[in-house]
Amino acid sequence: MTALGKLFRTTVFKLSLGYLVIFAIGAGLVLGNVGANVKALIEEQIAQTVAADIAGLSEQYAQGGIRRLAETIENRSRRPGAGLYLVTTASGETIAGNIQSLPPDLMLRSGLIETLYETPGGGHEKHRALARIFILPGGYRVLVGQDLEEGETLRNILSGALLTSLTWLVIIGTLGGLFVASRVLNRVDAINAEAQSIVAGDLSGRLPLAGTGDELDRLVQNVNAMLERIALLMAGLKEVSDNIAHDLKTPLTRLRGRAEHALRMAASPEDYRGALEKVLEESDRLIQIFDALLAIARAEAGAGREGMVDFDAAAVARDVGELYEPVAEERGITLVVRAPEGLSLHGSRELIGQALANLVDNALKYGDRNGGRAAPSRFLEGGILGPLAASATKSVEIVAERRAGRIEFSVADRGPGIAEKDRPRVLDRFVRLENARSRPGSGLGLSLAAAVARLHNGTLRLEDNKPGLRAVLSLPAGPVAMIPRHGRSCVKGAAA
Repeated sequence: MTALGKLFRTTVFKLSLGYLVIFAIGAGLVLGNVGANVKALIEEQIAQTVAADIAGLSEQYAQGGIRRLAETIENRSRRPGAGLYLVTTASGETIAGNIQSLPPDLMLRSGLIETLYETPGGGHEKHRALARIFILPGGYRVLVGQDLEEGETLRNILSGALLTSLTWLVIIGTLGGLFVASRVLNRVDAINAEAQSIVAGDLSGRLPLAGTGDELDRLVQNVNAMLERIALLMAGLKEVSDNIAHDLKTPLTRLRGRAEHALRMAASPEDYRGALEKVLEESDRLIQIFDALLAIARAEAGAGREGMVDFDAAAVARDVGELYEPVAEERGITLVVRAPEGLSLHGSRELIGQALANLVDNALKYGDRNGGRAAPSRFLEGGILGPLAASATKSVEIVAERRAGRIEFSVADRGPGIAEKDRPRVLDRFVRLENARSRPGSGLGLSLAAAVARLHNGTLRLEDNKPGLRAVLSLPAGPVAMIPRHGRSCVKGAAA
């Protein structure tokens, strides 16, 4: 297809052509209406002029009779640009005037009439005129009129102007449409060329921006954002595949090693039973890892939006606190919950509870700074902290609050914390820092919490608690309402 053919087939040119046709029709209607109004105005002026002439001639007739009227008409007929005059007897004989012939029986009619006429010495050329006929006493008939040639000339000028305007409109509109279409086509071709390279496998490519901020730029920006998201997902998929191959190889190898050791070394049913129990423990850890990966994948794919409801965020925070109270007490950690009533939130109660449980599980695992025992755990609600909580050397605080139109769950510990440069990295799958590798876990807890936050259009922030770490799950708040508490939320801890 030729370049000109491509231009003619573009949507922009078709739209330009459509607007051109509509504008031409509109211009034609406007100019046609102007022509009709001009014609009506000319006829109205002629009618007023004829009426004034008739009044003057009637006065002349009243003063001097038919002779005076004939002389007046002869005088007026000789003037340059004179009107049309004709006086006849009752039988139709011409007395005076500047009209040679009229259509038969015209003088027998009355009122304002549009007619054809011939002038003396003008050959047989027909002219159009607008005239009025009136009857004088004695049966004399008088015709007074005005030629319509000037009106016809003006109408012809308007018609020519209309035709010329439409011609230039079509020419300029076509050239303008081709110019605009070529500009848009160049941008579209550039976008298509880059898109073809992306389709060929170069996911790092991005569609070009013109910088005009128009609708094409906005579309390109959205497509580039989508490509960025796809690239991140593909990179995440590759990273997950690598991490699964790397991180699952160790537990699978350990599982096989224990089974082989039991086959070689076990000498009694108790030995076999102990080996099977260890195999089951390793199997449970693997299942937890796969469950966490599946939950992350479902959250990132948007699964769970169909089950979102309005619920009280404070109730979820209290439920998670009660769930982990025995674990905290066993480790000698003070667990504090501050969650005022009436924190309305719209989302998946189960997923948010699971994300909060992962944050609390991480805080309990890694929030121990010195490893020594501390005062027994206390579970406190409503923001009333006892002296024991204030003086505890090991504590984890769960807070749910409304802040700037959002509901924020924060879990703060007094442990060693995470260096600022490592905080973005620990949100990725299977990432475990060096000081955490000696403790159980798979590095998926924070990844799941971050995926749940994104599913709810929220964020997960890791902040310095001075000392320790504060993890903040920030979600858009629902309407302020007092939501009754309906039993316990379904909360499961994921691999952290």
